[in-house]
Amino acid sequence: MNQFKILMIGASLKQNGGIATVEKLLIQYIAPNIKIQHITSHDEGSILHRVTVFGKALANLLWSLLSQKIALVHIHLSDGGSLLRKAILVILALVFGKPVLMHAHGAEFHLTYNKLPQWAQQAVSWVFRHCQGFIVLSKTWQDYYVDNLGLNPKQVIVMPNPTELPAQVPNRQNSTKINLVFCGRVGQRKGAFDLIEAFAKLPDSQKQSTQLILAGDGEIAKAQQLAANLNLAEQVTFLGWINSQQRDELLSKADMFILPSYNEGLPMAILEAMGWGLPIIATPVGGIPELVIAKQNGLLVTPGNIQQLSQAMQLLIADENLRLSLGKVARKNVEQFDIRNYCHHLAEIYYSLSQFHQTEEVVHEN
Repeated sequence: MNQFKILMIGASLKQNGGIATVEKLLIQYIAPNIKIQHITSHDEGSILHRVTVFGKALANLLWSLLSQKIALVHIHLSDGGSLLRKAILVILALVFGKPVLMHAHGAEFHLTYNKLPQWAQQAVSWVFRHCQGFIVLSKTWQDYYVDNLGLNPKQVIVMPNPTELPAQVPNRQNSTKINLVFCGRVGQRKGAFDLIEAFAKLPDSQKQSTQLILAGDGEIAKAQQLAANLNLAEQVTFLGWINSQQRDELLSKADMFILPSYNEGLPMAILEAMGWGLPIIATPVGGIPELVIAKQNGLLVTPGNIQQLSQAMQLLIADENLRLSLGKVARKNVEQFDIRNYCHHLAEIYYSLSQFHQTEEVVHEN
C-alpha cells in the first residue's frame, strides 16, 4: 500500500498523562507505510498558554487540510474543556471532507456532558455522530455513548489502551519487604487519600514489612500531610512525577499495584502494572472490571470503602502464593493489549474508514 498521512490531534507529547503516553506509542509503533503528523491541541499551563496552544492547533489543522493530502484525522478526546476544543476541530475536518476518528479517553466525560444545557448536549451528540469512527476504551463506555449520545453501535469501536510489554518479569518469591505501588495523579479521583488511610489500618506487623510508594504529580503536599498525621512518614514514599524508565524500574521492584479510583476510562497504569506481572487492587469503575477480574488477576473493592481496601491489602500482603498467582494471570491477560497488535488493528481501522469515506463521497456525487 502507498503511504498515507494521518493527522493526530491531542495532548502535548511532553505531558505526563495517559493520553500522551498512548499518542507516543502509536507514533512509535504504527506501520511504516502510515505517516502520523501530530498536532498539539492542549498543554498544561496558564489560561493564556492553553488558548495560544489551541489557536496554533486550529491554524496547523487548517494549513494541513489546505496544503496536504490527508487520509484521516484522528482526534484524542478527554473531558472538561477538551469537549469544546475537539468539537470545533471535528467540524473543521468535516468541512474539508476528511473522515474523523474520535478516540475517547476521558474518565469523567459523563460528568462534563451532564452539566451541559440540553442544546449543547444535542450539538455534541450531532458532532460525535458525524465522526466516521469512535474509539472507546471499554464495552461500558461503548454502551454509554450509544445509549446517551445516540451513536451507531457499528460506529463505536472498543479498543482498550495499548501497553509496551517488558520482555521478562522478575522473580518476586521470598520478598523481605513488600512494596505497594500507586501510579497516577495524586488526588481524590484516583483514590490516593483513601489509599493512605487504608494503609494506616494495616496491622503494625504488616506496616513494618511493607512500603507504600506513590508515583505521580498532583496534591502531593496534602497527601504528605495526611501521611504525617497518621504517623506514616517512614512507611509512605512520594516520588512525584517519574519518566517511563523510572516507572519500569519501580514496577519491576513492586509486589502489588493499587489504584482505588472513583472514575476511570481504562488506566494505562493498570495495563503497565499487569505487564510487569503484578496483582492489582482496583475499583470496578469505567473499563476496569473488563480488565481486572476479581480473584483471577486481582481484587476489586468499592470506591471510597477504606476498610474494604485495607482488607484487600492485608490479604495480599499475607499471602505470597496468592500475589504470585494473580500476577501471573495478570501478565497473561494483558498480552492481548501489546502495542504491536494494537497498531496492526489501528492501521486496519485507518484504511477501512478512509476507504469507506471515499466510497460514500462517490455515492453522494452520483
